[in-house]
Amino acid sequence: MDVEALKSELTYKAVRSSGSGGQHVNKVASKVVLYFNFEASSQFSDDEKERLKQFFENKLNKEGILILDSSESRSQFRNKAIVTQKFLDLVTEGLKEDKERKPTKVPKAVKRKRLETKRKTSEKKANRKPPKID
Repeated sequence: MDVEALKSELTYKAVRSSGSGGQHVNKVASKVVLYFNFEASSQFSDDEKERLKQFFENKLNKEGILILDSSESRSQFRNKAIVTQKFLDLVTEGLKEDKERKPTKVPKAVKRKRLETKRKTSEKKANRKPPKID
């Protein structure tokens, strides 16, 4: 994955942050919104695009565009760096292939312990009953 080429396909938009902050927040566009179109991207194969679409299914809009934002910092430049890093981390995580699970046997000691506990519980409950008088 070519990070620089991928960054060139990103679109940014600076908007005003929401929430409290006094006069400063009302005049400064410090929140950064990142847009990425998977369909138009030339950096991923069709298989990778499908895998990423499934990974981002809740973050994609109807047109298939990924939208991420950051308003952590008061600096627009810092927010742009944060949202770009967040995007790259998510793409790396989305492309990671899951390891195949190797089924293992239940150890004999675990089986023995389960049966022993079961036997003790059974004896405990049996001792609660009144004795049988013939």
